[in-house]
Amino acid sequence: MIRRAILLGILALAMACCAGKQKITTLSLLVWEGYADPSFVRAFEEANHCKISASYMGSSDELVAKLRGGSASNYDVISPSSDVAHSIASSGLAAPLDPAKLPAYPQLSAKLRDLPLVKSHDQIYGVPFMWGPNPLLYDTKSIAQPDSWAVLWDPKYKEKIAVWDDLSTVYMAAQVLGYDKPDPSQLYNLTDEQLEAVKKKLIELKPNIRKIWSTGGELTNLFQNHEIVLAMGWPLNTNDLRKLNFPIGETIPKENTTGWIDHLMVTAASNNKELAMAFLEYMIEAKTQKLVTDRTHYTPANPGASQFLTAEEMKGLHLDDPDAYMQRIYFWQDVPRRGKYNEIWNEVKAAQ
Repeated sequence: MIRRAILLGILALAMACCAGKQKITTLSLLVWEGYADPSFVRAFEEANHCKISASYMGSSDELVAKLRGGSASNYDVISPSSDVAHSIASSGLAAPLDPAKLPAYPQLSAKLRDLPLVKSHDQIYGVPFMWGPNPLLYDTKSIAQPDSWAVLWDPKYKEKIAVWDDLSTVYMAAQVLGYDKPDPSQLYNLTDEQLEAVKKKLIELKPNIRKIWSTGGELTNLFQNHEIVLAMGWPLNTNDLRKLNFPIGETIPKENTTGWIDHLMVTAASNNKELAMAFLEYMIEAKTQKLVTDRTHYTPANPGASQFLTAEEMKGLHLDDPDAYMQRIYFWQDVPRRGKYNEIWNEVKAAQ
């Protein structure tokens, strides 16, 4: 009887312990590098008794391919850029959002919030999160500050440059050819003849290309290992390389550059929509936005982040005059003939 009582007591204690434990929910992200850093994600995990599991994409096309390839249910939150945000919103891949459940939503930049990129049939499918340019990066010990994208074609940089495995490289070559004049939106609506000229121009660049990079970490390593001296990159690369005391420079050439407005969306297939909405709210709050800029050096969509920034940080993020800075960035738009653009880019990569 005593042994039976002891066993029953142990069983009761075990059941009580199990009942006291909260189930840990995993929130899965498919986002750009830097958007799930522990420096700001950990606080959300602790407050919501959950775990963040992040996968990173190398391009907008990779994101869309994964969502349309049957693996959408693997992800709860995504961070599409302005070139694919509308198509994701209008194709049923994202869940509609109720701004009333996002107290920080009214704090977001009205200029970004009112863009039609994530709206469809009077529904909102995403919140603006971060924005920035695709700048020209250069090793300051090897080269003076360039003033044009044309420097990438200089024969003296044979096998010393890197380009991104993304349609941004197509846009850049189109800028060098002047196709953004007088209307920058033409970059996203190139004719067959213009695309053929872009292909020829990029094939001419191939002797100078050391690597076609697909992740930010890959590009950072190429600079750090002194394999390259020039590349189109991200402010994230500049930030990471400066932390490593690498002599990296960043500039927007005279032709200007393309750039992106990243949004956060909840996938239509998510089984954790309430938690995902809580994550969106947390990520667009001013204090979190400041932490994200610390990691990425991207410009926050919530101007309230300024209260946590020094004057020097404000200037570095161009929050001292964001409108003037935006004029130098041709933000990515939906590309109606995206398949044709990808065909041209793949032909460039395959060319010998």
